[in-house]
Amino acid sequence: MESEVRTVALRTGISVPCFVQGHLGEANDDGATPLVLLHAWVESWRSFERLIASLPSFTLVAPDLRGHGGADKPEDGYSLTAVAEDVAAMLDALGIARAHVLGSSSGGYVAQQLAVTHPELLASLILVGSPLSLLGKPPFASDVEALTDPISEDWVRESLSWYRMLHAVPAAYIEGRVRDGLAMPASVWKASLRGYYEAVPPTEGGTISAPTLILWGAHDHLIPRHHQATLASRMPGAQLKIYEKTGHLVLWECPERVAEDVDIFLSGSTR
Repeated sequence: MESEVRTVALRTGISVPCFVQGHLGEANDDGATPLVLLHAWVESWRSFERLIASLPSFTLVAPDLRGHGGADKPEDGYSLTAVAEDVAAMLDALGIARAHVLGSSSGGYVAQQLAVTHPELLASLILVGSPLSLLGKPPFASDVEALTDPISEDWVRESLSWYRMLHAVPAAYIEGRVRDGLAMPASVWKASLRGYYEAVPPTEGGTISAPTLILWGAHDHLIPRHHQATLASRMPGAQLKIYEKTGHLVLWECPERVAEDVDIFLSGSTR
């Protein structure tokens, strides 16, 4: 299936690169529904490249979120609600009336907020290692607040040790995530993290009615299992699937398995 990276101007005042696989006009004409991929904090759409390779027949849309990757990096606008509005604006700019939305880690937090504020846009929701709540500073927040430009490549590499991984991850993929970190100025590292941990958790501010699949690593040291159970309980009919011997970064560790579960979950929906 053909793919390209487009620069999309949003009504929220910024422009973002957006990977598109397939033909969005044709997808909408024949009733197929695109799958939108929302990356985690300090990543970019390229963190989905291994997942994309396992979903060759899907119509896919994967943007860089505000401040990340090649997206514009304004001084402000990093609240959770603002980032979710960027996603809604991207869908509007691309002429997408409804989409399946998959969010990885904090990208799943953005997806939840989108589902609360714009339920009409979601055909379904897939959360991959996504939090119930990020209220309160994470353990590494003080390290982030101390950052100054230029950010050290060694520091970015060291920051990856915050996340336990139980599967081997290709070195080239790790290098890509280091480049993602170096693409962000210190101010965006700080503002985007603050936007997440200062936000009202989406499921406390509204309801999510979209069909939902939750994928969670059993050795996730950042997001406890009971939080995932609570998250599932707040979404009628949500499915919770646990990946044994997997840490927080489910997408990094098990992209092929995630692709298989996504395909199964969406097989009963119009793609």
